[in-house]
Amino acid sequence: MLSRTADNLYWLSRYAERADFLARILDAAHRLAALPSSYGGRESNEWASALSSAGDPELFRTLYDTINEHTVCNFLAFSPHNPSSIRSCIATARENARSIRTALTTEMWDTINGAWLELRSYEGRDLSREEFTQFLDWVKRVSLTFDGSAYRTMLRNDAYWFTRAGTAIERADNTARILDVKYQILLPASERVGGSLDYFQWTTILREVSAFNAYHWVYRESIKPLLVADLLILNPEMPRSLASCYRMLVEHLDLIADSYGRRGESQRLASKMRAKLGSADIERVFASGLHEFIQGFIGENNALGAAISEQYLV
Repeated sequence: MLSRTADNLYWLSRYAERADFLARILDAAHRLAALPSSYGGRESNEWASALSSAGDPELFRTLYDTINEHTVCNFLAFSPHNPSSIRSCIATARENARSIRTALTTEMWDTINGAWLELRSYEGRDLSREEFTQFLDWVKRVSLTFDGSAYRTMLRNDAYWFTRAGTAIERADNTARILDVKYQILLPASERVGGSLDYFQWTTILREVSAFNAYHWVYRESIKPLLVADLLILNPEMPRSLASCYRMLVEHLDLIADSYGRRGESQRLASKMRAKLGSADIERVFASGLHEFIQGFIGENNALGAAISEQYLV
């Protein structure tokens, strides 16, 4: 396969996954913003949290004067100036798909091209909260349909392996950022950890990563931060967990290496992180600092992305 084709497949899947992440972050912010202002005596900061998790605060400040629902939703959903807005993700995914049309199945192309065409019906409109929520649901359906069409219709060859690697590395980054922002930013300093607001926020995070039912199936306990982190970091059975993402990465990078007859830095880094997650204990992670652990993971995940690009996509 040409490196250009591999690059387009890899980034097509990353942008499709990123659009889904942005929709989930904005949906979570809306749910938290719907709480009464007197709930737990809190000071609202869900929009700053959404921006910190999914946006570029420095770029945001060049475009908007204040952080509020309208500006953050516009920046993360529709801004053409934000290269990681939902609009930009779908447009870039479609451009990648168009460049490698013959490498995609009909179902994959129809999903991305149809999303790009339908996106136009949302642009330039002053959406009500209900309409914006419907838009976010639509974005999540697009991502699920694309992911499902890739899984169900692609040949199990290098095109498929690069697509799955892109999905896995993006999903791992997104899960880590959701956890880090909740732990470091979302709960106001005046609130008690383990209090009613803290419980509601963790519940919202679980729902937004489609893990609420899974949490209760696995732990059969009330929501506890340590167990939520255990599910989303170390549990390999949870599809969005860091451990699950790295199991997928190791599997597909190894298949690429076997197909091409050589291994390299990307296989080494992926295997190293999988082993690290496999031997980690969530209590020790919390004792040493969840924020520090996640920041280290994000850095190593970015290093893996750079290694994949250098080894296969340049």
